[in-house]
Amino acid sequence: MARYAMVTDLTRCVGCEACTAACSAEWDVPPGHARTRVLPTGPVGEFPRLRAAFYVAQCNHCDRPPCVEACPSGATFQGPDGIVKIDPKLCIGCGYCIPACPYDARYLNPVTQKVDKCDFCAARLERGQLPACVTTCTAHAKFFGDLEDPNSEVYRLVYGRGAERIESDEVKIGPNVYYLGTRGEPALVREKFAPHPPQIPSSGQWWERVFKPLAFLMAGATFLGQAIAFFTQLRKGESQFDE
Repeated sequence: MARYAMVTDLTRCVGCEACTAACSAEWDVPPGHARTRVLPTGPVGEFPRLRAAFYVAQCNHCDRPPCVEACPSGATFQGPDGIVKIDPKLCIGCGYCIPACPYDARYLNPVTQKVDKCDFCAARLERGQLPACVTTCTAHAKFFGDLEDPNSEVYRLVYGRGAERIESDEVKIGPNVYYLGTRGEPALVREKFAPHPPQIPSSGQWWERVFKPLAFLMAGATFLGQAIAFFTQLRKGESQFDE
């Protein structure tokens, strides 16, 4: 079974955002939201020794994704290939998985009221195609493949050239999006956009926002069913009396 990963070469990325445009068009992402984001670090250092980079951010499909733990409905899950997906049929739009992601890679779609994010273009992979952002990158800075295949490009870039993960002392959950840099670009990105600790909802929060409304809904449905049964029996009794 493949274990998918992505590598972005920060020495090549020019910040053109062709990847974000391709992603938004491919998945009908609503305005103001994104599955893939290009974030400039801005200049760091003192003239003439200034450094800068573009951080291409997205879901990292982590080895230990806290978003799965935060989801009360089971909509967020991780497949055997490592891809973290969302089942829209199970998503209730509670939004608990959004702050649970240390990389802020999720958003609540205002049209569908479902949470959405990058899924490595899983539907394209099933058709034998690469993710849209990879095929559209004008600088050829993005690479995708099987991290367990010694013949794949991502295997070579991670284990041969030392592509790095964006982690911190507080957050080490095994992201599977890696970054290359020859002038310390990954370190610059970590300094500017360090992942935040995941915020997992408490049992009390789950009760108030998820289970409590569902309990009231079920109770209402039960009452409605009983009322319908009562009036049905009442009408039957009236019909028998008329006869």
